[in-house]
Amino acid sequence: MSAQQFYINQEKSSLQKATFGGGCFWCTEAIFKQINGVVETVVGYAGGHVENPTYEQVCSDSTGHAEVCQVTFNPDKISYEELLEIFFKTHDPTSLNRQGADIGTQYRSVIFYHDETQKRLATDYIKKLEKSGIFTQKIVTTIEPLKNFYRAEEYHQNYFEKNPYSSYCIFVVSPKVEKFKKIFNNKLKR
Repeated sequence: MSAQQFYINQEKSSLQKATFGGGCFWCTEAIFKQINGVVETVVGYAGGHVENPTYEQVCSDSTGHAEVCQVTFNPDKISYEELLEIFFKTHDPTSLNRQGADIGTQYRSVIFYHDETQKRLATDYIKKLEKSGIFTQKIVTTIEPLKNFYRAEEYHQNYFEKNPYSSYCIFVVSPKVEKFKKIFNNKLKR
């Protein structure tokens, strides 16, 4: 094995995953994709009781799945706690089963943890937010173990990049991305 291959393998083994549901997965992915230290984003469905659901099934609000973005990140460049901060500042964690005009349990605010450390960090972060009084209403974000993750159909992957001029992207995704860039300019990929 060459030295270069050794370092590539070592870097891959240190990568971690985080899975967030903060409303429409197009918005969530568009934000996390731009973060320095994020290696990959994949949108999909998690937390439901139907195997390999389709977008139409999930949108029927009958499968129990949430639209999520699974983030592969390098913890040497960005921490899980920093990802939590971004997650909570880029959606409304006090809105039950909706984000803006998107309504249904598939749009719920949820963190699917991959291990006990993520569970503890997410729980502690919510307690810190509640204690701070930043939000005037109760945080309804749930913290659930990741039991399943189903990759969404290919046309959903990188949706904002592929469809920047669609009306949803212009009126919903783009303003969220611009707000994110202003708040987290120091965390953007360069």
